[in-house]
Amino acid sequence: MQNKVTTLNYLKMKRLIVLLVMICGMMPLLWASDGCDQHLSPEEFRAKQKAFITEKAGLTSEEAAKFFPLYFELQDRKKQLNDEAWKLLRQGKDEKTTEAQYEEIMEGVYDARIASDRLDKTYFDKFKKILSCKKIYLVQRAEMRFHRELLKGMHKKGDGPQRRPQGKK
Repeated sequence: MQNKVTTLNYLKMKRLIVLLVMICGMMPLLWASDGCDQHLSPEEFRAKQKAFITEKAGLTSEEAAKFFPLYFELQDRKKQLNDEAWKLLRQGKDEKTTEAQYEEIMEGVYDARIASDRLDKTYFDKFKKILSCKKIYLVQRAEMRFHRELLKGMHKKGDGPQRRPQGKK
């Protein structure tokens, strides 16, 4: 009995970790509000993301013109994989889901993550034909900063988690 409980706890923990990783991976596709009261359309979001990354990574207009079609193609393909993983994860909400079904769900989720990582590697090779490795690094850093700024904007607007002031309980 103890072994069965441990296995179930392990599977729940794996599921939670997968969910957290998937949420973090999909930050580029979240609705952006950048601290304002209106949501951006996907096109507006991409335009802001492109401008931010171009500036922070120091891309020339020529580099940006070649890079971003590939970059957004990668984002679209990763979104498809993420959507498939979420579809699988939703199947596990049913209380009647069997252990074998959970295994199948988790295998599918991990397969989607592996496929996403392979896409990243494939596109990295394509990006190297356009940008130096240093600029690819700067793009990655700028992308993370962009998402951090979005979260800060959501927090300021009141959509994010509220923190208690230090020292008060």
